Amino acid sequence: MAKDKFLRGALILTIAGLMVKIIGSVNRILLSRLLGGEGIGLYQIAYPIYLLMISISAAGIPIAISILVAQRIAKSDYIGAGRVFRISLMLMVATGIIFAWALYFIAGWLIDVNIIRDARAYYALLALTPAVFFATILASFRGYFQGYQMMTPPAVSQIIEQFVRVVVMLLFAYWLLPYGLEYAAAGAAFGAVPGSITGLVVLSWFYRKEHKKIQEKIKYQAKTKKESVQSIAKSLILLALPVSCASLMLPVVTGIDMLIVPGRLEAAGFTVVQATTAFGYLAGMALPLVMMGTIPTISLAASVVPAISEAQALGKLSVVRAKGFTAMRLCCMITLPAAIGMWVLAQPISLLLYGTKAAGPSIANLSPSIFLLGMHQVSTGILQGVGMTITPMLNMFVSAAVKVFFVWELTAIPDYNIVGAAWASNINFAVAAALNIFFLVRYTNFEFPMHPFLKTLAAAIIMGISTRALHNYVATFFTGNAISALLAIVFAMLIYVVVLLLLGGFSEFELGKIPFVGEKMVVVLKSMKVLREKA
Repeated sequence: MAKDKFLRGALILTIAGLMVKIIGSVNRILLSRLLGGEGIGLYQIAYPIYLLMISISAAGIPIAISILVAQRIAKSDYIGAGRVFRISLMLMVATGIIFAWALYFIAGWLIDVNIIRDARAYYALLALTPAVFFATILASFRGYFQGYQMMTPPAVSQIIEQFVRVVVMLLFAYWLLPYGLEYAAAGAAFGAVPGSITGLVVLSWFYRKEHKKIQEKIKYQAKTKKESVQSIAKSLILLALPVSCASLMLPVVTGIDMLIVPGRLEAAGFTVVQATTAFGYLAGMALPLVMMGTIPTISLAASVVPAISEAQALGKLSVVRAKGFTAMRLCCMITLPAAIGMWVLAQPISLLLYGTKAAGPSIANLSPSIFLLGMHQVSTGILQGVGMTITPMLNMFVSAAVKVFFVWELTAIPDYNIVGAAWASNINFAVAAALNIFFLVRYTNFEFPMHPFLKTLAAAIIMGISTRALHNYVATFFTGNAISALLAIVFAMLIYVVVLLLLGGFSEFELGKIPFVGEKMVVVLKSMKVLREKA
């Protein structure tokens, strides 16, 4: 049975993303235990500024390049695809230099004008400056490979980059800790520099390897008109600017939280240290778990953009709608159970991963963001693939304004405090996702998978109720948290898959299209049908 190329790419990126997050989660656990909530808070105050700079300078470039490359590959224009990459690379070198210097010069200003309320985060900001340059260049390579729907090179580079980054983070944080938390946080932040350099080296190696194969195809390519540098640069900028703005969702959310939450917590009666610690629980402990749950949707969004762009360039509108429907349906099937599972197991997960129950309320109340952010990411990818790149950007601006209002109001209420900040994020993602889906349905004849969504929601709710009951039961036999939490997580995954299959969440044809494991799952589904008929 034929496999969907975009599904294969999404699966490869998902596996890589999971490995990256597992490495990062181990690092987060060790770093949390090493630096504590206050130290993580300092690191987390600086890191969103770095992410914001990367998002502004380069976040739209991989998508923009992948769209332009995919359009040319659809027409077998390999020379044009290579030209797009080379011109984008030159632009990114210049952009990386500009934004790296910008971060260096504004770091002190952010402290002076009290935008960053804890001056100890200054050193972490400086440590992240070189990483902006290298990460910007990396964006060009990743966009080029994504345009060819070759997801293995970006996947491998991400894993190696993360491993190097984590090793350096822990070594420098441990080494500098005796000099003070601010220096330890800066040491942890510096890990992004050697990590991005390593990722660049890996992708350069893959590029040289694949370039030889592409040269063979170029020999048989018909002559095409050479596009000017100005034309390609204009296309890149027109695509990259709105895509970059749309990609600012997470940096904007974390940036808004960083700028507003500590001050509003102080208004609710917290001291500066208490506010930094509470912010560390939300942004440094709860948010990474949300990001873990949305790894597959990030991969789906990255993979669906060139796939839809290619189909759009060839005028295959039925393929465009089918791929969009599949991506949205898979998003629901992955993120709904993850959100409900994290809600019911928030405290055990907090204790298991971070050694404290204090992050439990933040984790539980931020868990809906797994589903809502996932829907936003995938719907954004579909809109970008069909050429509506400005729409997600405008929707993001609207949702960000809503976020500012709710985080300002809810966080300062003493009974809500950090929980109010979590729900402001949920509302933000919900507004952005709802607007995206509205425009998809209104202007592209997109069909939202409502019937599969209801089946998925039912399976996820059954899983959540069963998992909570199992955890409470197992906890009566084991005094330690680890065994009961791990058993509950494994049980949750099993019960969800079984219930979803029983409810008919997948057909045999759809299962067969899943890369690597599709045929085996079809056999399982047939066996379950036989058992049901006998019963």
